[in-house]
Amino acid sequence: MTTPAPGALDGIRVIDLATVVMGPYATQIMGDLGAEVIKVESAHGDLARRSVPQRHQGMGALGLNVNRNKRSVVLDLKSEDGLADLHRLLATADVLVTNMRPGALQRLGLDPAEITARYPHLVYTSAQGFRTGSPEADHAAYDEIVQAASGLTDLMLRSSGEAAYVPTILADKVCALTVVYSTLAAVISQRATGRGQHVEVPMTDTMLAFNLVEHLGGHTFEPPEGPTGFYRSLSKGHSAVQTQDGWACILPYSPTNVHDFFDASGHGELNDDPRFSDWATVLADMSVLYGTIAEIARERTTAEWEELCEQHSIPMAPVLELEHATESTYVRDGGLLDVAEHPTEGAYRTIGIPVRFSGTPASIRRPAPTLGQDTDEVLGEIR
Repeated sequence: MTTPAPGALDGIRVIDLATVVMGPYATQIMGDLGAEVIKVESAHGDLARRSVPQRHQGMGALGLNVNRNKRSVVLDLKSEDGLADLHRLLATADVLVTNMRPGALQRLGLDPAEITARYPHLVYTSAQGFRTGSPEADHAAYDEIVQAASGLTDLMLRSSGEAAYVPTILADKVCALTVVYSTLAAVISQRATGRGQHVEVPMTDTMLAFNLVEHLGGHTFEPPEGPTGFYRSLSKGHSAVQTQDGWACILPYSPTNVHDFFDASGHGELNDDPRFSDWATVLADMSVLYGTIAEIARERTTAEWEELCEQHSIPMAPVLELEHATESTYVRDGGLLDVAEHPTEGAYRTIGIPVRFSGTPASIRRPAPTLGQDTDEVLGEIR
């Protein structure tokens, strides 16, 4: 087997003291980019290990990907020996990532002030639901809690009439990406100065800032010049449309796109319709345009729309059914879902690395470890 070329983060040691998705996903990305990641777990293991489906206990589907490129060490942090071993690891590390709540960290003597004072070289990244110092700092916070607290659930209510949660753990994953870029920014400073720092990523603050990029809307101005909310996203009919044989996103985005769409679809007369002839009128109520596109979309198959929109540079994509992702030429050719062999779980699909580096390629070097499989090896290196 050919040894992969060193990744961009080769030589950086990360201690992963995180559970479920946000922290582990962030450290998985760092591992993919070449960092050495040591996952510290309790004897019960990370909650992601208990996700279903699974072939063997503690090796759930969710954990198989977020725990790749890591070594697993089991430590009892409530014991003197376990805490001493963690400190030995921190002395050798460049980065610590944790999503433990502030109160729990304090009880263990692992709060940021104490650890950064003891290990001034360390980048200590903590991520939890609410920022330190707020009344909510120690509140439990999972993805749905953060969706509600950051206004995302309100956006769902305004767009669909139902106060639903986005059907993906969006807050966890957006905050994981924020953990990655914030931590690496601190590592750049660490390399320049020799000193680390505490980096805090409060999930609710992160998602509120994320949501307000476009949805602050008229409240960007003081006094407000209109309501909150981005008109396109919250307009009725802002959804994929049904074709003769399936579903597609057909999204003429500019005045030229709309003009070309009507002409190419055989409805050129609509370009003279007062509802569409003036762009300001279109923007005043996007639901009219969206509804018209939905009506026209039923006249052709998805493939026909794909060809027509490509010819006229109109934004369009067929809706990918996740059940059929492995059959997609785009997914297959990009290596976005590859079959690999796991030492204990057998054949399984790995989620590919979406970014490409010309000189320091990201890679999957280790499959997800079983609980504590590397304890003896890692502790043998530091004792």
